[in-house]
Amino acid sequence: ADIPVIPDLEEVQEEDLAMQVAAPPSVQVNRVLTYHDLDKDLMKYAAFQTLDGEVDLKLLTKVLAPEHELREDDVSWNWDHLFTEVSSELVTEWDLGQSERED
Repeated sequence: ADIPVIPDLEEVQEEDLAMQVAAPPSVQVNRVLTYHDLDKDLMKYAAFQTLDGEVDLKLLTKVLAPEHELREDDVSWNWDHLFTEVSSELVTEWDLGQSERED
């Protein structure tokens, strides 16, 4: 009596699924840390000073660039302009290479 039965295709087609709505998934959203928070944590916790308890990361953390030096403004790219710019630079380098070989 407890054996599951696979329904026939005709039975499934008869069901009206148009009015049924799936329940939305429940997702727990965690706060995303800012660069400032990560920098504080990096210097604060000794756990970040070594990797796997063997590799010393102190030297690396001393020379990491601060966030304000890494930030860049968003620039939209135009394919034609970018292609022309790169092509002209390559041609200029090629011409310089040719003139140096001739000298």
